[in-house]
Amino acid sequence: MKRPMIVRIVVGIVVLVFVVGTWITSGTIELGWLKYFSAAVFVATIALALWDIWIWRWPTIQRIPGVTRCLQGTWKGMLTSFWIDPATGKRPQPKAVYLVVRQTATLISTKLVTDESRSKSSLADISTSDGSSELTYLYIDRPDARVEDHSRMHHGSTVLDISGTPARRLKGRYWTDRDSKGELDFGDRAKKLADDFEEAESLFVGES
Repeated sequence: MKRPMIVRIVVGIVVLVFVVGTWITSGTIELGWLKYFSAAVFVATIALALWDIWIWRWPTIQRIPGVTRCLQGTWKGMLTSFWIDPATGKRPQPKAVYLVVRQTATLISTKLVTDESRSKSSLADISTSDGSSELTYLYIDRPDARVEDHSRMHHGSTVLDISGTPARRLKGRYWTDRDSKGELDFGDRAKKLADDFEEAESLFVGES
């Protein structure tokens, strides 16, 4: 359901409650103030938009219980694969990866970029239980053409625990339909949203 429709429904319910309340308490129905209905809808729409896009991100607001954790930005981390190379009998070395998170108060999407591939979420959500929050998402990964001989396109899922309020760390595991799995650990974040691996890498130049 789109935001304007939600606002109209909420304002309509409030109006109905006031009308019924005044009728019960006074025996009459006063409808003169309904001329402000359109203005109320407009103000509520603007307020909801400001909250959804901006206000909920404020650090002080983030500390309020029930407010969705803000993960917006480009996260730098390490991917550790548990896959065993049949040719060598060894696991690949851990590699640097970047998780780009785009988020409003109600929607979230992710893109994981490496030096060989990019994966975008098809479904993502942040859930909270017993004071702990986690980011879960399903994705499709598209490797570069130069590595398709040993890394084909695949689907997968990821679960990352969120630490800190505001969020300071993301850590968890991933699984793929190639029967592979591994760990992801992100501890640094830049505000800018990177478009590719090279841009993401440049955001953290100079860090130890």
